Amino acid sequence: MDHVDFDFWKFFAGIGIFLWGIFQLENAIKALGGNSFRQMLHRFTNAPWKGILIGTIVTALLQSSSLVTLMVLAFLGAGVLNLKNAIGVVLGANLGTTATAWIVATLGFKFSVESFSLPFLGIGSFLFLIFENRPNLKNIGAFSIGFGLMFLGLDFMKSSIEAIAQGMDLDIFKGYGAWIFLIVGLVLTAVIQSSSAAIVIVLSTMNAGMIGLTEGAAMVIGANIGTTITLGIGSFGGTADKKRLALSHFLFNLVTGTLVFIFLDWILQFTMKVFSIRDPLMELVLFNTFLNAVGIVLFYPFISHLERLLKKLFKKDEPLGLSKFIKNVSPKLPSVALEALEKEILLAYDSTVNFILNVLENGDLEENNNSIWRKILYQPLDLLEEYDRIKKLEDEITKYHILLQEEFLSEREAQKLTSLMLSLRTMVFAAKDIKDVMHNIRDMEDEEDRVVVSLHGKIKSYIMEYLEKLNSYKKLEKTPESEPNWITENSKQYKTWISDLYAELKSSDLEFPVSTLNNVIKQVISCLDNLGSSVIHWKHQKKEVIDVMP
Repeated sequence: MDHVDFDFWKFFAGIGIFLWGIFQLENAIKALGGNSFRQMLHRFTNAPWKGILIGTIVTALLQSSSLVTLMVLAFLGAGVLNLKNAIGVVLGANLGTTATAWIVATLGFKFSVESFSLPFLGIGSFLFLIFENRPNLKNIGAFSIGFGLMFLGLDFMKSSIEAIAQGMDLDIFKGYGAWIFLIVGLVLTAVIQSSSAAIVIVLSTMNAGMIGLTEGAAMVIGANIGTTITLGIGSFGGTADKKRLALSHFLFNLVTGTLVFIFLDWILQFTMKVFSIRDPLMELVLFNTFLNAVGIVLFYPFISHLERLLKKLFKKDEPLGLSKFIKNVSPKLPSVALEALEKEILLAYDSTVNFILNVLENGDLEENNNSIWRKILYQPLDLLEEYDRIKKLEDEITKYHILLQEEFLSEREAQKLTSLMLSLRTMVFAAKDIKDVMHNIRDMEDEEDRVVVSLHGKIKSYIMEYLEKLNSYKKLEKTPESEPNWITENSKQYKTWISDLYAELKSSDLEFPVSTLNNVIKQVISCLDNLGSSVIHWKHQKKEVIDVMP
């Protein structure tokens, strides 16, 4: 081998500039349309084939499979996506990420890349620096900078590889077969953590004449397998679903890559003949797309089976805690985190209502079917544990709320967060109100005095009717302009119960403590007031969302 004048630092800088350009593109597009992309993922991924389609489109537009994967993980944790549909989105993201290679092969090797990138860098820098107070123009500038950096980095890599190509002979590696190039592609991608950058290096190497189409295709297969390491590393210490998704991604790329590698020469001949391609660079990017498309066709019929298999794995990595949704969602994506938080608070509301009903029903115990000792021991233990779970869930949600506050929230998101937390706090107040008198309510149930029995029946009936009102109000698709006047109604009921109680006392000799009955009435009304306020706060944030929608 002759002496090779290889400017390593220029090549290394080229990789860095290319990756930085992709990073800038990702952030700019996320700022310009991140919510739109999240809404697309949310609304149109209720089936695996839709997930594949949306994953492909969103990744092609965002130029970042890692960002799409982060969104998928967030939606998976929030319960918006199930594992089967999330796998579909990841499969689509694999196909969508090939768009970068098409752009580079179409534009990057046809003319002077450096001169092509300069206008984008100049105009983009101007927009980014001048329009500091115009977010859209600033983000357009960041997008332009990212696009220019991506091609400038490509030019650095291309020119440095062309220099080394004049004195390097790779025939010695070809003697080992294509598998050695597959390993090179895998290691290269694992090191730089970007399959797009790795494939650009492969294209530059082919353009310089250092390797042929077969070797380049083998490196592309290796790059597709190597890119799974990024998600694999990100899954360490993560939730069970995150590890399941990472494993599905690895299995998809490994199985697809292995099968395609076995028939590599035949596939290359087939695609070149069918699509009549003569340019090796275009054939390579077509092969990259073909590789991922074949994988989708192979895996699609088995997605449900794969989901069932993955659900059996990583059981010990299920997140700890009483929460169901927020423990699986990173606060780094506020819009998704808020959706998970809302679902969590609805579960907390159901737990609170269930606690209130259990207090009224004495833990669902029937006098004729349970011993007096069972009645004495059961209620305080089980109901207090139930209340304790509500308090622990409140603590988990509050800690999550603190983390979410540290993220950048839009005005609407901040208002939604405030309303949700007010809803949580008032419902917990309602649970505490009823908890404080649950022993008194149990004593009222065991009392035979006509006045006490009558009051207990009235309280129970009123609570049941009130809960039905709240449930009907929650189900309304459109929030009324004026809030319900429940507090006034409850205040009137309080006065009625107190008035009726003292009227009864004039004509009966009541042994049950009147102060206890007063306290029960007061706490029950306070409980219902707080529970009603909780529903109103929750409904208020729903109204805010509707009001800001176009």
